[in-house]
Amino acid sequence: MTAEAIEAGPRQGAAPAAPADGDRPLRIALLTYKGNPFCGGQGVYVRHLSRELARLGHRVEVVGSQPYPTLDEGVPLTELASLDLYRSPDPFRTPGRDEYRDWIDALEVATMWTGGFPEPLTFSLRARRMLAARRGDFDVVHDNQTLGYGLLGDLGAPLVTTIHHPITVDRQLELDAAADWKRRASVRRWYAFTRMQKRVARRLPSVLTVSGTSRQEIVDHLGVRDDRIRVVHIGADTDLWSPDPAVAEIPGRIVTTSSADVPLKGLIHLVEALAKLRTENPAAHLVVVGRRAEDGPVAQAIERYGLQDAVEFVKGISDAELVDLVRSAQVACVPSLYEGFSLPAAEAMATGTPLVATTGGAIPEVAGADGETCLAVPPGDAGALASALARLLGDPDLRTRLGAAGRARVLANFTWARAAQGTAELYREAIARQAAGPGVRQAAGQGARQGARQAAGHGARRGTPG
Repeated sequence: MTAEAIEAGPRQGAAPAAPADGDRPLRIALLTYKGNPFCGGQGVYVRHLSRELARLGHRVEVVGSQPYPTLDEGVPLTELASLDLYRSPDPFRTPGRDEYRDWIDALEVATMWTGGFPEPLTFSLRARRMLAARRGDFDVVHDNQTLGYGLLGDLGAPLVTTIHHPITVDRQLELDAAADWKRRASVRRWYAFTRMQKRVARRLPSVLTVSGTSRQEIVDHLGVRDDRIRVVHIGADTDLWSPDPAVAEIPGRIVTTSSADVPLKGLIHLVEALAKLRTENPAAHLVVVGRRAEDGPVAQAIERYGLQDAVEFVKGISDAELVDLVRSAQVACVPSLYEGFSLPAAEAMATGTPLVATTGGAIPEVAGADGETCLAVPPGDAGALASALARLLGDPDLRTRLGAAGRARVLANFTWARAAQGTAELYREAIARQAAGPGVRQAAGQGARQGARQAAGHGARRGTPG
């Protein structure tokens, strides 16, 4: 969920101690090719997981590229700089000649120029070079969904990879929403890196994912063997995301988190639902945590339905402001067509704010049963969304009951402390497996050599990551 890091360190009295399982502390390299603290689940995942691993007594070093993750006190960041080709306010920029440092930079620019997305491949190549220079510094390497050729083979430590969900799902949803053949061709080129990710994923000995739904889709879409995948649920920072009766509830307020024109997030359907809802409840209004699109389907729908004064976009707010925003809403909504987990659902539930959510992807695993911990509707159904929102806005007792049940569900199942414990167990399994299996290392080395040849060939011929 969008969030700006607060300047809080570890909890009082929570200095790192010996790991709870009694084994020695681990030295962990946590890799993330994107770590934006203001939007996207990857930055949130890295920040909270690294903090909780450190609290368990492990030494975590985050290795990231732009936009760099914001981390809690005590967790160091190693900056592995890209050319930052998509930065604001000049995305898709052409770097100056003096900015090029090596062939990886040239590959990054060539891929961008030809309409592809280079960062997973180029970050993996830079990470491989860094890990080779620091061989022996880490007990385990944890990749956060880079899935680049550079991470195949011998990295000096066993590799564990988190796949939140296959990006092929995003690709298909964008293709389905494309208006014409030119847009479809552009989407296919942009997502060319998913071919590389599929090849890499099939060679990984240890995959971590965040839901049972994602696990099955990793098997189906990426071809990873089921016995190589472990589910470790993530969750909310339940100290930060908590109820506060002092925050005034604003009548008719609905809050959601979404990038305006990412079809996966389903914002267009929520805007259509709001238009229906306001015919009977004129006080209903929507606050979107995320970037406003100045044109495109969402902007056009807002104008078409005359909702300019009923839909507000906010971004770049602090954690405290964000939590208070959610607390002030009468209803939180997750209208996504698909989610691999849904941090916004868990965080809203943790505040005691009642939730309307679709049944897309893994959302039901987080939100729970319809009528018990949330109101659930089919993805892409604006009419069902409008009905559920109207029901909650009109029933204070139902809001209170669902809000309390939602927080109880999060506390029992979805906390970062539990996620860190499960992740550390997987690290130790990966370390033990590598120590016991020279045949596995030999096979991985062959995969690395093949991957390196593929990367070099694609880069030399086409400037593409896959």
